Amino acid sequence: MTDLLPPEADRRTLRKLTESGIPAPKPAGSPGRRVGRIVGYIALIGFAAGLLWPFFWMVMSSLKRANEVFSVPVVWIPEVFVWQNYIDIWTQTNILTWITNTLILSVAVTVLQVLTGSFAAYGFARIRFPGRDILFLAYIGTIAVPWQSYMIPQFILLSNLGITNTLLSVILLQAFGAFGVFLMKQYYETIPEELSEAGRLDGLSEYAIWRRIMIPLSVPALASLTLLMFVNTWNDYLGPLIYLRNPDLWTLQLGLQSFVSNLFDTNYALLFAGLTISVVPIAIIFLLGQKYFVEGIATSGMKG
Repeated sequence: MTDLLPPEADRRTLRKLTESGIPAPKPAGSPGRRVGRIVGYIALIGFAAGLLWPFFWMVMSSLKRANEVFSVPVVWIPEVFVWQNYIDIWTQTNILTWITNTLILSVAVTVLQVLTGSFAAYGFARIRFPGRDILFLAYIGTIAVPWQSYMIPQFILLSNLGITNTLLSVILLQAFGAFGVFLMKQYYETIPEELSEAGRLDGLSEYAIWRRIMIPLSVPALASLTLLMFVNTWNDYLGPLIYLRNPDLWTLQLGLQSFVSNLFDTNYALLFAGLTISVVPIAIIFLLGQKYFVEGIATSGMKG
């Protein structure tokens, strides 16, 4: 019976809480906590179902006949699954070219964003120079400036360079960003500065410290930045719409938009099949990097 009693230190703590009027915490296995946990799980399942329901409707619509997508009343699960929609979209459209162009842009922009963002963040986090904090605040302040406010001067600049209507124009458009610098700087500041000092004592240059010390310790933040940049570039519509006029250079988003040229001629079942295909790479990448993504986001705001 004595094994069921709390230790002396815990009893003193409970006594002090009781004397001060603070209710004592319930044991971990108490009915109240179990009920609260169950309610929490039910709420989370409900939120998850609400978020996933549009995706479920999209997938089911991609397996319907064209005239059944917007039928009234809504048919959530078709009686006959029309797998031919996925065959038709591969054979009747240039979806392979769209996917290739989108993949090239997404990989190139992500690599450049991670490279430039992590390197610039190291300079702001570890190198002291006059005006560093002011320059960083000014650079981060560009996040609040909407792209629409300067896209016309940007387009004129790239037009004068003669690189519009090329994939290079979209790559240069998104190769540098303040968000990546901010995210990586916050993570770098959680790494003890003694490691950098030890590297300098060993004769390492700042570039070598960044490459050999900071980068290996920043895998969660790098994974988070990689995932965010890849998803953002993969889903980008406005940038390619402005700069890519040749149909051979269209991305997946532009190609799918070409389906909706006429409200009455649009094959929405085929469109939803293309949308489902466009979601698959994002889902795979997120599932592979989910652990690092959550860890990187959770620790980027911590310091010290």
